[in-house]
Amino acid sequence: MELREFLDYLDSGKPVTGGCDVHLFMHGVSQEALKITAEINGGYHEPQKLRELFSELIGKDVDESFMMFPPFYTDCGKNITVGKNVFINMGCKFQDQGGIFIGDGTLIGHNVVLATLNHAMSPGERATMIPAPIHIGKNVWIGSNATVLPGVTVGEGAVIAAGAVVTKDVPENTVVGGVPAKIIRNIKEDDAEWN
Repeated sequence: MELREFLDYLDSGKPVTGGCDVHLFMHGVSQEALKITAEINGGYHEPQKLRELFSELIGKDVDESFMMFPPFYTDCGKNITVGKNVFINMGCKFQDQGGIFIGDGTLIGHNVVLATLNHAMSPGERATMIPAPIHIGKNVWIGSNATVLPGVTVGEGAVIAAGAVVTKDVPENTVVGGVPAKIIRNIKEDDAEWN
């Protein structure tokens, strides 16, 4: 199996049965991701070097405006896409097999988890994984310790409050918070709550 075939299968949303060819290939991709993240997290790197390592991890170049503060963790890496002016803070964990797409200007706080795999509910099929993508629009702010679950789309300009667990789509220009996350309020272009 080639990487493109693997990613196409995951992007199709079809289940990944434990022990199948896709699952076995996934383990090989994980080993590469673990190696690169160990290098990212193993010591200080200038911002340009971090961009190079992250580009190697995801298999595509990131823009020179991309910034990240390690440590960073992923068990795949190859199904992450980031836009311009994206910032990822310390301790984030991306489970990206189902696909993670991050729009321009997005800020991701400490210890955020983006998870794109579910397991089958039937105990006899628990090893089966079901991939579903996370799409994050432009200019989104995800607060520290938030978790975004498989299949969620976060609309442009939205804010996910610290500690939220996001189980369903977030409309654009809204603030969501809680477990499970619910809409707290709408955001207006001229909001200036810090004044």
